[in-house]
Amino acid sequence: MLDPLHQFVISPIFGFRVGGVDLSFTNSSLAVFMTFALICIVFTVCLSSKKLIPNRAQALVEMTYVLVAGLIDANVGKKGRRYFPFVFSVFLFVLFGNLVGLIPYMFTFTSHIIATFTVAIIVFLFITILGIVLHGFDFLSLFAPKGVPKFLLPILVPVEMISYLTRPVSLAVRLFANMMAGHTMMKVFAGFVAMVGVYGIAPIAVNVILTGFEVIVAILQAYIFTILTCVYLNDAIHLH
Repeated sequence: MLDPLHQFVISPIFGFRVGGVDLSFTNSSLAVFMTFALICIVFTVCLSSKKLIPNRAQALVEMTYVLVAGLIDANVGKKGRRYFPFVFSVFLFVLFGNLVGLIPYMFTFTSHIIATFTVAIIVFLFITILGIVLHGFDFLSLFAPKGVPKFLLPILVPVEMISYLTRPVSLAVRLFANMMAGHTMMKVFAGFVAMVGVYGIAPIAVNVILTGFEVIVAILQAYIFTILTCVYLNDAIHLH
């Protein structure tokens, strides 16, 4: 019960196999489903009235919209606005996924590298395919910037390609590591509370502070993930 890593164990809720493939519905699957459901519910409820003078809920949703739109304008430019739905969807999925994991007894699927890498590889493939569609073979010029002496290309091109191919890894590891570390720390201090019993006022206070800190980290990591997505999108569109 006090094992801080026990919270990351994936457990089947409804187990079944198809052709030898395990397709069980797990606690991680439930968290993903709840994330999608929560996004739909929040936006449906908050935008149901669409008042000219928004209430707090509508204003919060509109602020989220403006935040992501501002990130696209600042990092990509006007040409990036047509890809707003994709960037906005990525931001909401990561944000709500992080926040759902803070609900007591819920599972934090963003603390698993396979989940964060899946989101990162979707972003990577989307941006790569977009760059090829927009520029064709000229997309390869991304790995050989203009103005670089030709004798440096044999060194620069492999370095640029490795840097490009590691983008989904850096996106995935950054999100996974921050979420896993924060939840592990919270569980450790929760274990101190259980160990000392009625004298656990100090650990409780620390855990309350850590919970608030984790909310900030959850929002910040979604923000960073979205900024990097915009930066990579800018490269695909403008070949910078």
